[in-house]
Amino acid sequence: MYTSRMNNNQKISKETREQILTRVKEGKDKISVIAEQHGITARTIYAWLSRGLDGASSTWLETSKLKRENDNLKMIIGQLMLEQDRGKKGRHGKKI
Repeated sequence: MYTSRMNNNQKISKETREQILTRVKEGKDKISVIAEQHGITARTIYAWLSRGLDGASSTWLETSKLKRENDNLKMIIGQLMLEQDRGKKGRHGKKI
C-alpha cells in the first residue's frame, strides 16, 4: 500500500508529507516503519514535526515524547511493585 520509494534527489510533495504526518499523528505505526514505507528516513519525519508544518506539530512532538516517558515510568513502577511484592512473601510463597 505505501511502498513508493523516494530517490535522494526527489522532493516529497506537500500532499504526501501531510499524509505521512497524519499517519504519524494517528499513532498506529512506528515512525521508522512509515519512513521506510515511503523511502525516507525517520529523521526526516522528526524534522518535519519539529518544524511544525501546521503549527501544532511541535506541540504534538512534545506530547508524544511525554506519553512515551509516561509509559516507561509506568512500566518501571509496575516492575518495582512486583519486586516489592515478591520481597514480602515468606519462604513458602505466602505473604507475611
